[in-house]
Amino acid sequence: MADQTLDAKGLNCPLPILRAKKALQGLAPGKTLEVLATDPGAVKDFQAFCRTTGNDLVESTTEGNVYRFLLRRAE
Repeated sequence: MADQTLDAKGLNCPLPILRAKKALQGLAPGKTLEVLATDPGAVKDFQAFCRTTGNDLVESTTEGNVYRFLLRRAE
């Protein structure tokens, strides 16, 4: 279970990433953030975001038109 959940459904790029970045800043290192999004571009966006920021993309799943990402804040 995630330490915090961010509902970014209905938001288009780059808003899900920007809101996730802000939410991660409020978490202690090692804590997790669950992001829910409906923008199909979010899949590649979150992969790139984690690659460039050093945060971990622990899990990425899709249910219907909702994309779920589990991010772990970098140590």
